[in-house]
Amino acid sequence: MIAGHPSERPRHRLVVLISGSGTNLQALIDARDAGTLPVDIRLVLSNRADAAGLGRARAAGIETAVLSHRDFDSREAFDTAMIERIDAAGADTVVLAGFMRILSSLFVRHYAGRLVNIHPSLLPRYPGLNTHQRALDAGDAEHGCSIHFVTEELDGGPVIAQACVPVLANDSAETLSNRVQTAEHQLYPLVIAWRATDRLALTEQGVELDGQVLPATGYRLTAAVAAEHLRRPGQ
Repeated sequence: MIAGHPSERPRHRLVVLISGSGTNLQALIDARDAGTLPVDIRLVLSNRADAAGLGRARAAGIETAVLSHRDFDSREAFDTAMIERIDAAGADTVVLAGFMRILSSLFVRHYAGRLVNIHPSLLPRYPGLNTHQRALDAGDAEHGCSIHFVTEELDGGPVIAQACVPVLANDSAETLSNRVQTAEHQLYPLVIAWRATDRLALTEQGVELDGQVLPATGYRLTAAVAAEHLRRPGQ
């Protein structure tokens, strides 16, 4: 265990929001099942009934729910319905894992300091879409992913951690994307483990890990190091 024993403290409760295949959700499930991520994934919520990640959740025995944004007349009405489902699940942390909807200020403020997202670039580089091709077009030597607390600024919230990968001479957007996705699957469970063991918080001073304020780029490491940290709790 990363901290404490199951009998001493309740498990940190997650709600995961998805819109697609759910590969980062699967990484969280795998880490939970391996005993390196002490969480209770209470609910996987999607805005798409055909999201493949819902099948991953059901196979793992996790409750699922679908709320289609098309059934609501405003972004705020949809987000209010999501808030009701998430709060009913008792979420300590809300994890965005490929949730392809822009969230309203109402939603973001409701979960301030408890809402995290993963983005496929080394923020503040390349917010938005097509990040891998943009990194190639710029001739970057390194690329990667960032996990950040969500604020009302799109992809602009305080960065928690980044995992870096090299950009190779023969890379395409697809090969680079595959390498970054591998890094995502190592980094996201590590960061959520920090949350689950009370090591990570967003304060007025910024993002704090073990009581120390992190730099603007967060805690930066490679995918391999992230995996090793997850296997060796407390680091």
